[in-house]
Amino acid sequence: MNSIKFNGNLVIPPKVICVGRNFVEHIKELNNEMPGQMVIFNKPNSAISSELKFFSESHRFEGELCFLIKGGEIAGVGFGLDITDKKAQDYAKQKGLPWERAKAFDGSAVFSEFIEFNGDINALSFKLYINGKLQQHGNIELMIHKPQEILKEIQSFQTLQDYSIIMTGTPKGVDSYKAGDEFKTVIYENGREILSCAFKALL
Repeated sequence: MNSIKFNGNLVIPPKVICVGRNFVEHIKELNNEMPGQMVIFNKPNSAISSELKFFSESHRFEGELCFLIKGGEIAGVGFGLDITDKKAQDYAKQKGLPWERAKAFDGSAVFSEFIEFNGDINALSFKLYINGKLQQHGNIELMIHKPQEILKEIQSFQTLQDYSIIMTGTPKGVDSYKAGDEFKTVIYENGREILSCAFKALL
């Protein structure tokens, strides 16, 4: 089973629950329809990685604020990259098929370390830089569905075991990437840096 770090200790997330289409500008940039309800899909433990792999030019990154669950509540915060096979997803959308081939493959959920969080969740934001250039900037205010609403909705139909991860959706700025690209992310609470991480896309 794949693991992540939480406060310096290895823990095993049983699954990753992802929220799609949670930022208006991202919906617009991909020419998607505005959903009538919260879009939720899962990634298995086998998708989890601490390393960013370059798959193909069809694959794009989606940077997201992520939360770790313990005791049914949000216990930690971290950063994640939802790696998506755009070609496979476009085909699935056209045919009305599930998204697993595009979203749930091995290495498609790349995470930083998580840290314990009991502060002001509505004050969280992040910036993602690629090769030193600001690529994505998101915060809770821009989310259509806020973290506690997301948690309640997920728990209305599935159990969140300890160390499950919630990926809260991506702001605008998603794009393809190439081997050697350097990703750096900083998470802030009220403008104060609380976590930073870096990834380099590997072949």
